[in-house]
Amino acid sequence: MPRGMFKSGRLRKIFVKTPGGETHIHYRQRKPSKAICSACKKPLAGVPREMPATLRNIPKTAKRPERPYGGVLCSVCLRVMFQQKARGESA
Repeated sequence: MPRGMFKSGRLRKIFVKTPGGETHIHYRQRKPSKAICSACKKPLAGVPREMPATLRNIPKTAKRPERPYGGVLCSVCLRVMFQQKARGESA
């Protein structure tokens, strides 16, 4: 039987084959959900889906696209917003 802390749904099971031929279960945290665009709610491309401890070791340029509103808006919504600003429309 697994320990009580491993029975919750927050951990995922990973089946590991040991050298002795047995299969053991390791428990790991689930990855966080994908980052989403604040305007259209689609998943953002170019933003890693990692644990916060892993993200700390990744350079800032790898955490989000290098463009205005990178990591907040998708490229389609950004283009639409810039077109509206250029026309003088309110968003």
